[in-house]
Amino acid sequence: MRVSKRGAVDPFLVMDVMERARAREEAGHRVIHMEVGQPGTPAPEGARAALSAAMAAGPLGYTVGLGLPALRQRIARHYGETYDVDLDPGRVVVTAGASGAFILSFTALFEAGDKVALGLPGYPSYRQILRALSLDPLGIETRMEDRFQPVPDQIPAEAQGLIVASPGNPTGTMLDRAALGALSDACAARDVAFISDEIYHGIDYDMRPVSALELTDDVHVVNSFSKYFSMTGWRVGWMVVPEDHVRIIERLAQNLFICAPHASQVAALATFDCRDELDRNLSVYAANRKLMVDGLRAAGFTAFAPPDGAFYIYADVSDLTDDALALSAEILDKAGVAVTPGLDFDPGRGGRMLRFSYAGSTEDITEGLSRLKAWRHNR
Repeated sequence: MRVSKRGAVDPFLVMDVMERARAREEAGHRVIHMEVGQPGTPAPEGARAALSAAMAAGPLGYTVGLGLPALRQRIARHYGETYDVDLDPGRVVVTAGASGAFILSFTALFEAGDKVALGLPGYPSYRQILRALSLDPLGIETRMEDRFQPVPDQIPAEAQGLIVASPGNPTGTMLDRAALGALSDACAARDVAFISDEIYHGIDYDMRPVSALELTDDVHVVNSFSKYFSMTGWRVGWMVVPEDHVRIIERLAQNLFICAPHASQVAALATFDCRDELDRNLSVYAANRKLMVDGLRAAGFTAFAPPDGAFYIYADVSDLTDDALALSAEILDKAGVAVTPGLDFDPGRGGRMLRFSYAGSTEDITEGLSRLKAWRHNR
């Protein structure tokens, strides 16, 4: 049977690393996971209890396409509490994870063949979703001196859209208010659609991330319950769109997804009452961040921009290799530590980079760093 060119997307290499790590564990080896971009903690206890009660009360059928009204209202309230933004709940759309939000956003904003700019290194699924929708991703080669974030003069002249992420994956670096505002203004001046990926908001250390909604309403903001709220596998997120885009997004959501999972929406609503538990998770990330920054440097990995948020460090390993995929396999086999090659995030320069995640337990991070130091010393 024939297949389309749109389906010829690149593999997500971190998933291949996870599979090799799983095989090694099945063979009886203990692996320290620094490749996984997800919290090691479950959904908050209160969220699980709320879902249990809802399941006992009756069937959880379809919700309306835009999501449970109570959840949309609570998300809007969150913007007032966190960012001092007075947000109309009618502009909030609950989605099947951030991935569902990107599909809705890209479909609503762009025509087939349009060009959408994004920073490299960056989350690889941006590029692959765009390609699957017959759109053309334009990579911006960001610089370490700009903390791996795009700047206005790098936006390609032919771009119809720009995606930014702050904190970013794989770097954990953030755009401050001035830098985010400069990108937003540059897009507005050129009629370039602006999309702000804010899924790592809430996981920050020395400064609070700025939401694009603090600066403009002419933006698609994407967020998720996966990271700070510790609900990766529940597949529930949200987006905020301009008022005149809501009905467009609603029609697409109805036809593409019907709705986000009802059970996950119930749990998501309850997570907003679980901040004490979630902030305890954040304290673990903060401790792990310090361990990683100091421990990687002690192990000889010194070329990286210290992360402002999220739970990643993106390190230059060009002193060791220009084949990060092979190096990650060597580290897994000889040190028992799973790490992600930079090729996932930057096809051109990623062969000289590795991403280290510190989302796991402090005990595992400590052991992993000790293994990396010993491997580097004996190499």
